[in-house]
Amino acid sequence: MLPRTPSFRLDGRRALVTGAGRGIGLAAAAALADPGAAVNLAARSENELRDACDRLREEGGQCDYMVLDVTDSRAVDERLAGQGAFHVLVNNAGMNRPKPLAQLEDEDIDAVLGLNVKAAFYVTRTVTRRMAAEGIRGSVINVSSQMGHVGSPRRTLYCASKHAVEGMSKALAWELGPAGIRVNTVCPTFIETDMTAAMFQEPGFRQWVTERIALGRLGQMEELMGAFVFLASDASSLVTGSALMLDGGWTAA
Repeated sequence: MLPRTPSFRLDGRRALVTGAGRGIGLAAAAALADPGAAVNLAARSENELRDACDRLREEGGQCDYMVLDVTDSRAVDERLAGQGAFHVLVNNAGMNRPKPLAQLEDEDIDAVLGLNVKAAFYVTRTVTRRMAAEGIRGSVINVSSQMGHVGSPRRTLYCASKHAVEGMSKALAWELGPAGIRVNTVCPTFIETDMTAAMFQEPGFRQWVTERIALGRLGQMEELMGAFVFLASDASSLVTGSALMLDGGWTAA
């Protein structure tokens, strides 16, 4: 008998995606809804969340949303306490403030580390506590970056935050492995989103970026979506503590 390909379907599973009102978070939610997951979107803007959920429902997806500031530990605990257990968590909420180190203010450091690192700890702690208590062999997908594996000028703070996410994910893979909970990262290169649009207005920056990508171009949102489905599904049941590089070859140099 031939071995059977594991299913990529997510029917009967609930997924929580942070920073899901737009950009990569919305793409992740759409990707998970397509093979059957019931997705719950979390972000701070109710208007964006409502619009995103409406669009997902129009495509036949199961969607709900919650207005949530993931940098507020108490709010995370209180808001998620009223939710059922999740099978999939996508920690996507994040930000960047590209500046030379000498120009970084304390507020920049607090804001970037607060959203990119501390918020991921808060949400993961709450969600995986419930996963483990209910015996759910779940999947945590942390949105990292190629910058979690390399350095780059004017990105000391962002690189530090994403290297922290990589370390957190590897350690949690060991900590949560005995409960059957997998923890991985997806590591995109520069993707054309609202977050990166302003960067590419800088003279010469687009050329500087594309010259460092083996494929010679920026990434598109749709090119990330399959990675979320793979890591959420049984097709990746042996994958934990890994970083899935979606960087067009940047880190292969």
